[in-house]
Parts: sequence; structure tokens; C-alpha cells
Amino acid sequence: MDELIVSVSGLRGIVGTSLTPEIAVRYAEAFLATLPPGPIVIGRDGRASGGLFADAIATAVQAAGRDVLDAGVAATPTVGILVQHEQAAGGIQISASHNPPQYNGMKLFSAAGRVLSAEVGRQVLALFEEAGAVEAAATPGVRRQVDGAPLHVARVVACVDAEKIRQVRPHVWLDAGHGAGSCAARLLCEALGCDLTIVGGTPDGLFEHTPEPTEENLAAMLPQIAASGADVGFFQDPDADRLAIATSAGRFIGEEATLPLAVEAVLEKTPGPVVVNCSTSGMTAMVAAQRGVACHVSAVGEANVVDQMLATGAVIGGEGNGGVIDPRVVLVRDSIAGMALVLERMCAGGSLTSLETLAQRLPQRVMLKTKVQLGPADRGAGLTAAFDRIAAAFPQAEASRLDGLRLAEDGMWVLVRASNTEPIVRIVAEAETASGAEAAIERARAAMTSPAG
Repeated sequence: MDELIVSVSGLRGIVGTSLTPEIAVRYAEAFLATLPPGPIVIGRDGRASGGLFADAIATAVQAAGRDVLDAGVAATPTVGILVQHEQAAGGIQISASHNPPQYNGMKLFSAAGRVLSAEVGRQVLALFEEAGAVEAAATPGVRRQVDGAPLHVARVVACVDAEKIRQVRPHVWLDAGHGAGSCAARLLCEALGCDLTIVGGTPDGLFEHTPEPTEENLAAMLPQIAASGADVGFFQDPDADRLAIATSAGRFIGEEATLPLAVEAVLEKTPGPVVVNCSTSGMTAMVAAQRGVACHVSAVGEANVVDQMLATGAVIGGEGNGGVIDPRVVLVRDSIAGMALVLERMCAGGSLTSLETLAQRLPQRVMLKTKVQLGPADRGAGLTAAFDRIAAAFPQAEASRLDGLRLAEDGMWVLVRASNTEPIVRIVAEAETASGAEAAIERARAAMTSPAG
């Protein structure tokens, strides 16, 4: 659907129709109105439209009297690191994440180098909807280039046992997805002494497959891992904040396995609280329980996870979509940190432990997902009524309305929630078996789509 999606977490639309440079500038100007004085970091993923939006936004930022720190094509977590390092007032990443190439969007960062909290995001949204005129400053700002990839990699390498990884020298196969992560990934593998086979390494947005790193979208790529003789296969999304993984044989172990593997690596050296969102696999909570630490649950959304991490003093957190957040690096989902932590786990004993072995040691759960398209009548009160019908279909379940509706019973859970970025409802279920997860999804979907009353 060609609809501009604007929320507290950002903006996304189809280039040239629902999203134009003028709309992007309005959104950027609303953001600037909430910030203290200081420069703004601007980065982008590899989409062909990114330069157009970056130039338009940079011009508006300069006209407002602020300097622009132009990161060029950069991973989303790299932008957050640059905001911190340069002591900028904020940052703007131009990306539509995993959406198809006709889309683009914007993600906003506070001076802390993290995505905006929901509270500040609501302020930006209100100002954007007001669309007030912005006066030009008497003296425009200047624009200069900055390269955050070396700084990003240095932070990541400092957090892992780099020497053990160099001793083992694992062979990494990486699909950078023609996105923004290839530069930092190359530097990381060089710093850790890994052999690297990279595909999709040119950040031009010419995606060879649907960019969301799911098993279905990556099926044609998986045989390349074994053919290359690699020890592990990594897949980044276009803005490199998500990481999916496959074994040396090309078996896709998915995005959901990324976080528990990273959590194991961190907790091995630094026990402490963990934070996940309510749609993340229970594998991570079980790993935390095995290590005797608390696993806290937030609403879906990177900002919500980060808020909970700060509130609980978490040593690591993230989302089950492959989004690892290591606060030692930056409070942003980070595929570069995720890669390093998985490599550290594989090399922890000073010799290679296969990813297959590590994956088999994780608590075994099956997660399935589906989506239901929303029409105008299905939103608001209609959606609330649908949630009530779903809750009634699971009378023995423990219910939570922290974010949408989450129902848990007998080792199974199902989450039903409206997307923040698309006019759909997502239904996610996890159980010990595929048949259990399928049954939960079908029960929820049937209740949701049944006639009201």
C-alpha cells in the first residue's frame, strides 16, 4: 500500500509518491525543533534514492544554522556511534530498513546516540503534523564528511576476545545485501583475522533478493555458504542493524538464534540483566535463566528495549529479529556487534566450535509468524474488539497487554499486535513443536477474523 507510515519511531514510504524530499525535509525540521544546539549526523543505506534525500535534508539542516556531519553510506549503528563521538545534537539515518527498493525512510537519533524515545518521538510527530514554517538562520551551517566505520569496528573489537578469534581464523561468508554494512563488516573481519567471502558487498541498493533476512528470502543464497567452505554464514539487512545466521552446511538457524548466541557470549564474561521485547523467542530468557540472571521484557520496538535496558542496567539486550544491542558499543541494534559476539562464541575454547553444535545446545523452540491485512474498519475500536475475541479463545492463558495482546500457556505463547510501520496485524506464536505453534496461530487468526459479536 502506498501510504506514508509515520510513527514515534520514524517515517517510511514509497519514493516519489507517499515520500518526497519535501516531506522528508518537513520531518527533519520538526526533529530539529526538539534538539539542543549542535551539529547533526546524516547517514544512509545504499538505496539509489538515498543521496537525493541526504542532500535535501542536509540543505535544510544547514539553512537552520547547523553543521552537517555527512556519514555517507553507513550502517544505522554507525550513525549512533558518530553522534556520540562527535558530540552531535542528534542524527538522521535515511533508510527503509528491510522494505523493498522503492521505499525509503528516516530514523532519528538523540544526542545519546540512540533512537528517540517514544516521548520525544511523539513531540516530533506533533510538530511534523503542524507543518509550521521554519526561518532560515542568518549564518548557514557547513557540511563535512565523516567516516564512522573504523570507530565502530574498534568499539566492537574491544568487547570480544579478539586474540582467540585471530588464533582460530574462522572463514566468514557474508551477504551484505547491497546495503550499508559491508564496509564495517570488512573492517571487522580484517581486525579479527577472519577469512571473508562477501556477496552483495556493493552498497547500491540493487537487492538480489527481498531484503528482509528471512529463510524464505535467503533460500537461493544458502548453498553458497557450503560451496565457499565457510564456517559460518551471516546475512545483514540493508541498514545493517539486523543479523541472521546460517551454519557451514547452509542450514538457516535464523534471526531468532542471533540474540541468544550473543547473550551467551556476553554472560560468559559479564553476568547481568538481559532485556528482550515481547515478540522475541523464549530461547533468550531460557539462556538467561540458565546463567542465573533476570530477563526483562519490553514492548516491541528498539526504543522500548533501550529504555528498559537503561532502567535495569542490562549488560545486553535486543529483539528477536536479529537485533543485538550491546551497550558497550552503542544503544542501537547492531549486526557488526552481533557478528563479533557469535564469532567469539565459536572460538571461545581456542579452537573452532561449529555453529551447528552451538545452535543445537540452545533451548529448542519453534516460532511461526503470519500477518493479517488491516482495512480502515479493522483499526481502533475494531482492533480492540478483535483482541477481546482472541483472548476469549485462550481462556486458560496468562494474558498481557503490554504491547498488543500476548497469551501464554503450557510452554506456548502467541502475540497479536498491530505493526508500527505497515497496515497489518502480526501474529507470532512459539511452542516446543511446529504443530503447537501452528495451532496457536490458527486459533488466534480464526478468532480475529470471525464476525464481531
